Amino acid sequence: MARKLPMHKAISEAIAQEMERDPEVFIMGEDIGTYGGIFSATTGLLQQFGVERVRDTPISESAFIGGALGAASKGMRPIVELMFVDFFGVAMDQIYNHIAKAHYMSGGNLRMPVVILTAIGGGYSDAAQHSQCLYGLFAHVPGLKIVIPSNAYDAKGLMISSIRDDNPVMYFFHKGLMGIGWMPSPPEAANEVPEEPYEIPLGKANILREGQDATVVTVSRSIYEALWAAEELNQEGVSIEVIDLRTLVPLDRDTVINSVKKTGRLLIVDEDYRSYGMSGEIISTVTESGVSLKFPPQRIAYPDIPVPYSRVLESFALPDKAKIKDRIKEMMR
Repeated sequence: MARKLPMHKAISEAIAQEMERDPEVFIMGEDIGTYGGIFSATTGLLQQFGVERVRDTPISESAFIGGALGAASKGMRPIVELMFVDFFGVAMDQIYNHIAKAHYMSGGNLRMPVVILTAIGGGYSDAAQHSQCLYGLFAHVPGLKIVIPSNAYDAKGLMISSIRDDNPVMYFFHKGLMGIGWMPSPPEAANEVPEEPYEIPLGKANILREGQDATVVTVSRSIYEALWAAEELNQEGVSIEVIDLRTLVPLDRDTVINSVKKTGRLLIVDEDYRSYGMSGEIISTVTESGVSLKFPPQRIAYPDIPVPYSRVLESFALPDKAKIKDRIKEMMR
């Protein structure tokens, strides 16, 4: 049976069902217990599972992410919430040099089933240290899987797949999709979610809208800007295919390439920084495949600047529907 859920409830439900299924699953992080997570991704878990399996931690990311490394090496399946992805720097060694590499450096003897759950994205004036996406930075490092849901249905299925995976997974949720009262979320992000557990395979993109004239590839909240742009462009006779990658690692290159073979035009929309990230990787994937293009590949991404505190300046920098429409029209000329 399906019900319509906001994304934060879909995530907490997935975690709860996996904790019920497997006693080795537990979660820890700052304010995840009594408070239920500042973005409500762990609401209700403490009451259901108690303090042994839902552990509020001090402000000590290096300690509790390092603790997850140790727990996973002993056969447990820890989930840790890094409150904002921007805070990863204090646990960089644990993530980059140990969690990402332990399986390889142990000759395959150590499994590392760690899920690092973390918040990304701007749009609400939280400035340069609380508004970044940074998933391209982690995708650059071999050994980490990168999951980025855009709606409640995907959030639950991808979370269950992430917890069951024997590899470390970075699970990025956009604050502007969670459906919490104090931060607006597109209504489409709260969709129907089955009550029973289900998995969505990591590495399988989702074609959200089929089209013939151009392919738009994106993730997370930018999905909705792309869909809204595609709907308005359709009224002007332009047919847009919109692809939600869902995961950056593994990356579903085939779905992107096959779409661009059909449309001949490619636009990547990315709230992460423009340089050296997801947008460049998708462009390289398509151009290296030898696909014939009708227009050079394009990207709309966050400019290489710190995220402004000013709401007006931040809005100016973010990808949005208007920018997508203008770029597509340019590509169609």
